[in-house]
Amino acid sequence: MKKLDNEKELVKKALAVGGAYAEKRGAAQFEDGDSANERLEFIYRLLVRDKLIQPMPELQVSQQTIRHRLALWAKSLTPN
Repeated sequence: MKKLDNEKELVKKALAVGGAYAEKRGAAQFEDGDSANERLEFIYRLLVRDKLIQPMPELQVSQQTIRHRLALWAKSLTPN
């Protein structure tokens, strides 16, 4: 897995866009006390459930791989 050049910024964008998607869909109401890792995992699992991203094998799911997968998703949302 090759790290993206601007992966941190893309993860922040994925948190914002994915959080807004989850709230608009009525699946979650994030609070200030929720950790970023919990939010990222919830967003990942929601996007997989809605078939917006490909699922990873459960043995490969970790915070690092979730961050990378969501960064790729956020990158795909950005027009070139």
